[in-house]
Amino acid sequence: MSQTLGSGSNPIRVAVIGAGPAGFYTADALLKSESPMVTVDLFDHLPTPYGLVRGGVAPDHQKIKTVTKVYEKTAAHPGFRFMGNVTFGRDMGLEDLLARYHQVVFCTGAQKDRQLGVAGEDLPGSYPATDFVAWYNGHPDYTGHTFNLDTERVAVIGNGNVAMDVVRILTAPIHELQKTDIADYALDALKQSKVRQVVMVGRRGPAQAAFTNPEIRELTELEGVDLVLRPEDFDLDPCSLEFLESASNPVHQRNVNIMREHLQKTAGVNQTADRQIQMLFFFSPVELKGAGKVESLVLEKNRLEKDEKGNVRAKGTGLQEILNVGTVFRSIGYLGEALPGVPFNPQWGVIPNKTGRVLTSEGGQVIPRLYTAGWIKRGPSGVIGTNKACAVETVRAMLDDFQSGALNHTELPEGSDILGFLSGKGVRVVSFSDWKKLDAEEVSRGQAEGRPRKKLTRVEEMLALL
Repeated sequence: MSQTLGSGSNPIRVAVIGAGPAGFYTADALLKSESPMVTVDLFDHLPTPYGLVRGGVAPDHQKIKTVTKVYEKTAAHPGFRFMGNVTFGRDMGLEDLLARYHQVVFCTGAQKDRQLGVAGEDLPGSYPATDFVAWYNGHPDYTGHTFNLDTERVAVIGNGNVAMDVVRILTAPIHELQKTDIADYALDALKQSKVRQVVMVGRRGPAQAAFTNPEIRELTELEGVDLVLRPEDFDLDPCSLEFLESASNPVHQRNVNIMREHLQKTAGVNQTADRQIQMLFFFSPVELKGAGKVESLVLEKNRLEKDEKGNVRAKGTGLQEILNVGTVFRSIGYLGEALPGVPFNPQWGVIPNKTGRVLTSEGGQVIPRLYTAGWIKRGPSGVIGTNKACAVETVRAMLDDFQSGALNHTELPEGSDILGFLSGKGVRVVSFSDWKKLDAEEVSRGQAEGRPRKKLTRVEEMLALL
């Protein structure tokens, strides 16, 4: 006679794919359920957990990374297992998981940059900002990348927080970066960098900028760097004034206030720092030009207008300017990537879903036992903590499905544990205790140089150490 599903002797077995914030918040919400009882196996492509907290948060933002202490508490739960160095679609497929778990949750984030859709975008010297971020953060998949820093002027397209990180890393004093956990090879490359000016290009105005208040304040205080703003950009047009009045979030008005204060402080001051950041608002890229590599960026001047839904849009005026640059970083938004056997909306870069339940297509039928959370569920929005509420919504749907009897006929065979399956395929699964050994090694190497950690950046090196 089979034991009751959801009991201590027969818990609901859940596989979570992706060990970033969304994956950990999903695991935490599931493990907090006392009735039914749940166990969670959290998988990641890398031997290291934490996703973008490790591979996306800028190295000079160490305080943000302390959120991993919360995830460590989740990992200490007896019903939790971390399984790193396991790639979905290569080491195991959807059918392999459905044969061993009652429910599967996809938390794979959004790793791909949106394209500009302009001529010359693929010229050498034009890069996705996320590749650069992963590179300087020591992500093993990006250690072999190279970026042209042998140029005096660089353009960064977009003005969200990722774009701000790129701008800051390109211009920050080396002695400050040396105190962080930036990858050694990136630090060496930045020491040799010839970049002296970074131009940040935003299609709308300062009122609509996507960065947050701490990010812009950091740029105004960056040692040895002049932040140059154009006074005319702050004579706000009617669209921007109305936008600020109706904005529910005060971050936009505060951004404008911080930039206006900086303008007043630097008015009439001869800015002669070694490096410079210039913020250009009301411009869109229309073409990248060069003979076999990026040599210039053609920009079109915009004006703002409201669309039929009342949203503020940038409209090209036909007036163009040419910016001579040797490198362009594109940071205008991110998309998730399709997973083998899992429905996907390529236009939005997400898994079609309703409150976390995976659908056959947008507006389609629910696929039993499949769920999603985080950026691959809702798109790249919010901050790290935003993923918590997103995960809780998905877990509520999962537990509701159990209560409604949707899992009653899901019998998992004896001896169907995934570890035996992966071992049979020769996969070296990295456990959370394995990760703690790698973590201790990184911290020890870092402390010897007065840094928070010195990252291991190659999977082979990590596995050899274990």
